[in-house]
Amino acid sequence: MTAQTIFGWFPRYHREAASSTPAQTAHPAISDLSKVPQVALGFWIIKIAATTLGETGGDALSMSLNLGYLLSSIILFVPFLVLVISQIKARRFHPFLYWAVIVGTTLAGTTMADFADRSLGVGYPGGSTILFALVIASLVVWHFAVGTVSVSNITTPKAELFYWLTILFSNTLGTALGDWTSEYTGFGGGVLFFIGLMAIVAALYFFTRISHTLLFWTAFILTRPFGASMGDLLTKPHADGGLHLSRFAASGAIALFMIVCILLFPQKAGHHPGNHD
Repeated sequence: MTAQTIFGWFPRYHREAASSTPAQTAHPAISDLSKVPQVALGFWIIKIAATTLGETGGDALSMSLNLGYLLSSIILFVPFLVLVISQIKARRFHPFLYWAVIVGTTLAGTTMADFADRSLGVGYPGGSTILFALVIASLVVWHFAVGTVSVSNITTPKAELFYWLTILFSNTLGTALGDWTSEYTGFGGGVLFFIGLMAIVAALYFFTRISHTLLFWTAFILTRPFGASMGDLLTKPHADGGLHLSRFAASGAIALFMIVCILLFPQKAGHHPGNHD
């Protein structure tokens, strides 16, 4: 395990090492084409906040406003579609646009998962199975069409389309997994459970030679049920094991936290640390 492997998660190291590491000399040209952010520590913090916002915001629309899961899914899917089209058409990386699309996938994913699990009557096992199959199908078709599912290769509209489709399915799956787990562990237990799983993935990343692309998507999916459990822990009634905070207030606070993080952490187009795999 090299220092680059460890500090590749921190943008500052990339800036310092870019001029001295031969393997990175080609990165600027590719990074200029990429419209996804460098996967570093800040990426995961903002991603977890986005998944939590998706849970509180989606529930605010479907439950607090009592619009139901289907209507809420339709309402939330429209801005997601507008945002993802804008992202794909953009010529360079725009941090706030990128993270707005991520939030769009978590908001729509929350209500879509709830609609599949509850309104369609397939339950959490059935909904999770269907959504997992969609994630796998998206990755398989993406690999067949582009030749790789690495996030280091998001430089064409086709690759970006598959990237966002996979993220939408993975965030929807994560909602179902989070709700399903919380049925057995409670919301606090669900948070701890998914922290443990993410810690295992991080250990595998640093100490094994398992594909970093595989570990990236595993971690990416796991942040969503963690966010779902965290969002429910914050907003569900005390009788259900939650803190009973307002969904609207929680959503506003998380959105503000995301904005601060986007401004605080260096945001630039870049590479997943495992791009050498």
